[in-house]
Amino acid sequence: MTLRRLSISLLALASLVALGNVSARANDMDTIQPFQMLRSLQFVQDTVVLGDHSAAEMQRFMLGTIDERLRGADPAIFDDPRNVDAALIYAMSGGNPATLEFLVARDINGNFDNRITDSLRKYLSGKGTLIAKSLGEISKEYRNTDLAPYLALVAGNVTITRDPVDALKFYDWARLTAPGTIVEEAALRRSLAVAVDAKIVDKAGGYANRYARRYLYSPYASQFADLFVQLVVEHYDVIKREDIEATLGYMDNDRRREVYLRIARKAAIAGRKDLTTMAADQARALSGATEGDDALANLYGSLASISTENVDDAMQAIMNIPAESLSPKDLALRRAAEAVAKEVLRKPEPPPESLTQANANTTDANADVGATAAAEDDAELQDPTAPPIADAAPEPQPVSAEADAASAANLDPAVRTFVDTGRSKLDAIDDLLKQEGP
Repeated sequence: MTLRRLSISLLALASLVALGNVSARANDMDTIQPFQMLRSLQFVQDTVVLGDHSAAEMQRFMLGTIDERLRGADPAIFDDPRNVDAALIYAMSGGNPATLEFLVARDINGNFDNRITDSLRKYLSGKGTLIAKSLGEISKEYRNTDLAPYLALVAGNVTITRDPVDALKFYDWARLTAPGTIVEEAALRRSLAVAVDAKIVDKAGGYANRYARRYLYSPYASQFADLFVQLVVEHYDVIKREDIEATLGYMDNDRRREVYLRIARKAAIAGRKDLTTMAADQARALSGATEGDDALANLYGSLASISTENVDDAMQAIMNIPAESLSPKDLALRRAAEAVAKEVLRKPEPPPESLTQANANTTDANADVGATAAAEDDAELQDPTAPPIADAAPEPQPVSAEADAASAANLDPAVRTFVDTGRSKLDAIDDLLKQEGP
């Protein structure tokens, strides 16, 4: 643990001890203002996303303590706008939504802005899309207050379905007004999700790099990793290799290897041979293993060659991987690869009549069709970007089409995608060859 993180933990613990003593003495509890307690909550939440996961228990304790304080407070305490803001931020920071309802019902002095409370009540009850426009306008009005980053974050959340680009603007505002906090972490992670989904590749790359630089140890970093892998695999034709390495460069070797393996697996299933090879090679290098000793890197790296002229070598490399070194899902993927490889090597059924028996008037025409089909076959077999279309069985033994369908239903979705890709290519080739008869 770094000195900074240790200091954060000790300070957070000191805050909790103080609050624990306070909670044991009701008289002292009344002397602490809600806005002061909120600062301790914010401190602990920021500590969590910076990597101190032990502070999660502290966060739960403090949310409960603040809830108790807000419910037991004299309504006059909310004549101080800082305590009103504290109650609203508490509601937007994982607090009890019922407490906001309780406070609003007792607000006879009009201390709470009804526009904000109504919007938050709808948002917290799952009806955020109804207030997207109004909350966006309110968040701009409150830009110079402590509520600003929280309102901007919520406004971004409710704007995504209506206008993803506008949602990114709200998230940008949230993270820029609350750097180094749980608000910035959430805004960056959600910005990446929106940009990936909307295929805004340049912005997505920037968000990914910023997140990796600042929040790799957040408990939500696994979501970031999923999004980054999706971004790379779907847009490798646009994203530069050096950009990938720049983002992963903030990670230690183990984390980098894990991400490269996930990229290799997803790319292999999608038929992106160049990316699969690159990611598998990087994972192998980071593992420190000699060539042939990294089971997962070898599996994923070989999958991309199944539908090429190197199918024999690829299949041999796959079958040399010890079964005990693979997870159940990867074992299923290996069986699917073997099934596809056998289909690649299977000779197609002969046409109704041999092409050599065609009459002289059709020989030249059929030769042209055969040449065209062969060219298309080669392109189909060697094109790593062909989309998945049909089914194949997960087991290597030849089985019926009915058994294929039944087995495919039990496959992992990723494995089924790989099998579908291989079988669709083979079916298309067979159809072309069957059409070559006179």
